[in-house]
Amino acid sequence: MATAERVSPAVNLAAVNGRLSGASAEDRVKWAVEEFGGSLLLSSSFGAQAAVMLGLVTRIAPGIPVVFIDTGYLFPETYRFADELTERLKLNLKVYRPVESPAWLEARHGRLWEKGVEGLVAYNQIAKVEPMQRALRELGATAWLAGLRRAQAGSREDLEVVGFQDGRVKIHPIVDWSDHDVHRYLQSQRLPYHPLWEKGYVSIGDVHTSRPLTADLTPEQTRFFGLKRECGIHETDADGPGI
Repeated sequence: MATAERVSPAVNLAAVNGRLSGASAEDRVKWAVEEFGGSLLLSSSFGAQAAVMLGLVTRIAPGIPVVFIDTGYLFPETYRFADELTERLKLNLKVYRPVESPAWLEARHGRLWEKGVEGLVAYNQIAKVEPMQRALRELGATAWLAGLRRAQAGSREDLEVVGFQDGRVKIHPIVDWSDHDVHRYLQSQRLPYHPLWEKGYVSIGDVHTSRPLTADLTPEQTRFFGLKRECGIHETDADGPGI
């Protein structure tokens, strides 16, 4: 059983990123599979463009654990989207949830997401970060694949193909893809966008902190009332080298 202190195998980031920076997304995934084998997993929010990574990775590594954090506050469309893709792609889905149910969380803490940045951070820690960290420990992960892209937000502009997060290796196979690249891949593989994409949602999380893109908003402002961009799952703590 892995522990919170487990450190992934040594990886020379400069050398690996030099090798993989010009590689295809498929070759980046293959490198991760060859390097980490059964201690590799994929995280997915089943968000707007989630089918890209789910399709790309499972074609190369069928049966890889796919971690999905169910906060209890996701859109009905998200749950149905997860069911659809799980069946279609034969996903080895691992659903993790907060220790506290939504009702218990609100009874104890109130509607944290309505309490400014500090409330959002506290809510995200309870509902998203802790379940993800628990998943990584329980599944024995030394490395994980995520679909973050530089074009998504200013907070992601400096991401490399491979980095570290909390003592584990983090691989971003499509980090340099544009929205056009994503669209082209989805079309070529006949994979769907999230159903809410057609209703203007470009970033999809919880019902209470996601809203459709309008003329007066930037894509980053459609989450968390524009107060922050990241939910915490992909943010590095102070215990190890950053991404």
